[in-house]
Amino acid sequence: MEQPGLTTASSNISTSSQPFPSPSMDSRGVLPAVILSLCFLLGVPGNIAVIILKPNFQQLSSLTQSLMLNLAVSDLLCLLTLPLWIYTMLYNWVFGLLACKIMTYLIYCSVYGSVLTIVLLSFQRYMVVVHQEFYNQTKMRLLLVLLWLVAMTLSIPAFLVRQEIPDEHWLRCKNQYSCPSQKIAVLLIEILVGFPSFFIIAFSYVQLYRKVNRAAFFKNPQTSRLVTSIIIVFFVLWIPYHTINILSVDIVIALAFINSCLNPLLYAFTSHICLKQEAPQSDLSHINSL
Repeated sequence: MEQPGLTTASSNISTSSQPFPSPSMDSRGVLPAVILSLCFLLGVPGNIAVIILKPNFQQLSSLTQSLMLNLAVSDLLCLLTLPLWIYTMLYNWVFGLLACKIMTYLIYCSVYGSVLTIVLLSFQRYMVVVHQEFYNQTKMRLLLVLLWLVAMTLSIPAFLVRQEIPDEHWLRCKNQYSCPSQKIAVLLIEILVGFPSFFIIAFSYVQLYRKVNRAAFFKNPQTSRLVTSIIIVFFVLWIPYHTINILSVDIVIALAFINSCLNPLLYAFTSHICLKQEAPQSDLSHINSL
């Protein structure tokens, strides 16, 4: 599988060693670069604030605290790579083939880690409220470890297919597939993570809504808007990426990064909204574990 890639890699290394002209800025990357710049400026301070300040964490269970921190760390790792990609969208990739592969692997790991953490957080809330009799916090912690093993494994194909590719006057760090079946396999992995993730998140919150609607949990509009926002934001920012992924449209890729900016607002800084509206009856102990 790697033999064609080795040939391509060697040719690309020789290409990258040749002096590329110093072209003017690539206007095609301006809009995605602007969006990514805003993501960096807003998302990095927001996620650092979650890690340092730990807002409302004293009201959360230890597992939920771990999930919140895990989400903030994975989003922060993802956002910290953005200056490099912003420069590359506007100018050349000048960092070499090895950096191209490593940075791609890192960003895929952090993105998969972020998405899977949101899935696990949604599933944990669902289990605590809807099926508390089957809820086991120790097993959920094991899932948190498994989450990163899965994220690192899923990122390997992206590392293998990433190459330095000439594009008119520019040199890009992009996927280069040895055959159509390899491209289908890589895209299929991303789709099989993206669409089931959205289904689990939507299912978990819809079932949670149905369960606790009778207990005044959602009688406050703030809480209802929060849960609705979690589902809508994930759908709006990630589904276009997976739908148009085959076209490699930069603006859609940039759109997906906005989710890392909004996660601190949707989860850490608004977790108290769910807790304030909990029912004082039997559902209290369930919701306090969220």
